[in-house]
Parts: sequence; C-alpha cells; structure tokens
Amino acid sequence: MENDDNVKYNIAMCSDFFYPQIGGVEFHMYHLSQKLINKGHNVIIITHNYGERMNIRFLTNGLKIYYLPYLVVARQTSFPTIFASLPVMRQIFIRENINIIHSHGSVSTISHEALIHGAMMDIPTLLTDHSLYPFNSLSHILVNKLLRFSTTLTNKLIAVSQTTKENLCIRSGRHPSDCFVIPNAVVADDFKPVPLNELAQNERYNDVESITVVVISRLFENKGIKLLIQVIPELCEKNKNLNFIIAGDGPMFIDLQQMIELNKLEDRIELMGSIPHEKVRDVMIKGDIYLHCSLIEAFGTVLVEAASSGLLIVTTTVGGILEVLPDHMAVYCHDLSSQCIIDGVLKGIKKWKELKKKDLIDYNNNKQEKGLLRTLPFQWRFHNEIQNLYNWENVADRTLKVYHQATKQQKDEKLNMLEKIVTYYMKKVDNDDGFFSRLLYALCCTVNLIYLLFLDKVWDPRENIEKAVKWNRFSLDE
Repeated sequence: MENDDNVKYNIAMCSDFFYPQIGGVEFHMYHLSQKLINKGHNVIIITHNYGERMNIRFLTNGLKIYYLPYLVVARQTSFPTIFASLPVMRQIFIRENINIIHSHGSVSTISHEALIHGAMMDIPTLLTDHSLYPFNSLSHILVNKLLRFSTTLTNKLIAVSQTTKENLCIRSGRHPSDCFVIPNAVVADDFKPVPLNELAQNERYNDVESITVVVISRLFENKGIKLLIQVIPELCEKNKNLNFIIAGDGPMFIDLQQMIELNKLEDRIELMGSIPHEKVRDVMIKGDIYLHCSLIEAFGTVLVEAASSGLLIVTTTVGGILEVLPDHMAVYCHDLSSQCIIDGVLKGIKKWKELKKKDLIDYNNNKQEKGLLRTLPFQWRFHNEIQNLYNWENVADRTLKVYHQATKQQKDEKLNMLEKIVTYYMKKVDNDDGFFSRLLYALCCTVNLIYLLFLDKVWDPRENIEKAVKWNRFSLDE
C-alpha cells in the first residue's frame, strides 16, 4: 500500500478478557489501544459483560468498549455459539466502519467468533496469542482444533515470543511467514526502583548480607508453586539472612501456609495474598531478588516489571523466558527440579552481592555532598535498559506494520463465497484434519455465509444501520 503511514484504521480489539478483569491480555489490549489512538486511529473493544457492566462504556482517550450480554461459562470465557453472535458483531463492525479486526487469546470465544465473522465480511483479521498450549490433553486438543478452524481465513498471526510463534504455527497449521513476533511491553514509569535520593540514605542500601526474595504469582501448580514450597525451607536453612515476600492468590495458598507453619518460618516469610496491580511495584521494591518458578510461560511480563523495578531475576527457562531479559539481569535454572532452583537462588545471591559491593565502592569513591549518588546503581541501570527495550510505542509501530500487510493481503487475495467454502475444505489437507473435520469446517462456513447474506439482503440491510459518531480527538503526531 502507498503511504501506509498516512492510513488511519478503525480497529476492533476482540476478546473475552478485558477490564474490570486485570491480567496480561487485558493490559496488552488497553495499552496498545491507547497508543494506536494517539497515532490517530479509532479503536473499540468488544468483550462480554462483567456483572452489571454491560452495553457501551468509555475509558481514557475515548476508548469505546462494547460489553455484550453473553453467558459466561468458565474463567470469564463466554459460551460459544458461532452463528448466534453474527448479528450483533456484524452490526458493530458496520456501525463503527471497522477495517481491522484484531482478536486476542486463543481460548477466547469472542476472539474466535470475531475472526470467523470478520473473514466472512471481507474485513482483514489478525490474532495475537499470549500463551503456550500443550498437545497432550483433550481440552487442549479441542482448543487447537477450534483454532485451526477459526484461523483458516485469518490474514496474519502475532505471537509474543519466538517460542509462542512456533507453538502457534503448529497448533493453527499456518506457515511461519504468516506469523509475526511482537513482544509485550511495560510502562516503565510505573515500575521504577527506589528513588536515588532515598536509595543513598536507605539502611538497606549499605546492607549486603540481608536479602529479600520476592515472588508475585497466581498460586497454581503450573506456576511452579509446588517447586517453591519444596525449595523455601532448604533455602532458609542454608542462609539465615534470607527472607521471602510472596504475593498472589490461588488454590495453593493453603499449601504455602502449611509449609510456613510446619517449618516455623512465620518471621521470615510474608504471605500477602492477592494485591492490585498498581501495588505490584511497591511490593517489588521491598526485595532484592525476584524468583520465578513457572513451569510454562509464553513471555513472562512480570520478569520485565521486576527487572524494571531493579530486582535481579532468578527464573526457570521454560517457554519464551530466555528471549526476555539480557543475561546480566538474570540467573537461569535450566532444570525443573528443586535442587536446580536452590542452586539458582544461591547463585543469584552471590551475583546480587557482587553488584551491590561494586556499587558501594563506586558510591564511597564518588560520593557527592549531601550523600547523593554520582554513579547510577545497578537497579537504575536495569530500569533504564528495560525502558529502552520494552515500550508500547514500539509495540504499536510494529503492530501497524502487520495491519498494513493484512490489509494488502485482503485486498490482493479477496475470495468470493465459493472460494471461501473451498478454502475451508481444502486448506487443511494434512494428518491432523481428516475428511469429516474438513467437511464440518466447510459446512459451518456455508451456514455462516448464508446467514450473513440473509442479514444483508433481508433482515437488516447495511444502509439501515446508523453509523456511530467518532470521538473528537487529535493525533498526538500532528
């Protein structure tokens, strides 16, 4: 496309997961939307209702959210209908003049249905997957089958890490050239270390013996909490100056409480429970090392947040974790065993003391009047590096490039109704999709196209749908 930078899109971000629920997908959608709005694009969010929060709401900068009255079945995922959602989604896409549909999350019903309906309406579609999924359970097999169906006509895919890209391409049956890697980002200003003027006068700054390890995680088994329960007593036995702060909630909260009581570690472990996201930085700066024992991880945004807050990272190497941080910020545990985690933490303590002692030498040699720091301590060097590596402005720019390619592909390779049905039937000729699967794909496509044709010509013609009024704003780039 010519002059891609001058093209302004009407974008629909679609997912079951959005505010008031808080999580990685929700933050990604919100911050990406805000940056795209600042660049002059129009963005709406389509999600399901959260309790009494339904209909249309607005957030900062005129971000419009459609809270659709869907039935929620499990973990904030709406009940799948495929065809029943077409009338309302079609009307929103036409009302808002949508020319990009960007779905988030491969376990989100709204994401899948938006991809299917958007492709039927010849709107460029994209999917960003934020997680890794295995292939060894019935639930994951069914999700992967659904993903292969819903992404048949999807123009482009986005993954948050190279590992996630490989996983997504295998699960969806798409060629790697159709998938792009765009990592998550953080608002680095929200995750600053202890201010320099306070750091120089802080008693903990001169203390290289007492160390606090921070763990912030949902307390589920796949987050490595069972490993954490095994290693904490041994680490406390090996190092009498080691303390822990654990924040988060989940089904293994009681197991952690029992471990603390059994080993009489109440004075050395602070179990905080669930904390709001805006308090995460305040908890992190109380510690020195961040411990991450996760057994599966697509990207690990919390690692970036912890490093930005000035913590040294000790982490497992599952999924896309090795792609996230520079080596000098982290100590890696390559085996998912308690002994490897213990060795990693001890190595992390040694590395942290070396960094701290070097900073203290520089501080004592180059100290200015009033105890101010002339040279930046390693916590602030970490923060500045993260600020340059991960920012939402960069994510928005890279995402726009994918939008340009998806729009060009949709324009150059536009399919008629018969070609769409044939594509659903013929595209998946491999060992994973047999005759009956492909026949079901084609049948669903046919029914959806006939339903769409009925809505366009008989029930609710396009010319009868009133166009939405756009929020009056100016691009920050102007």
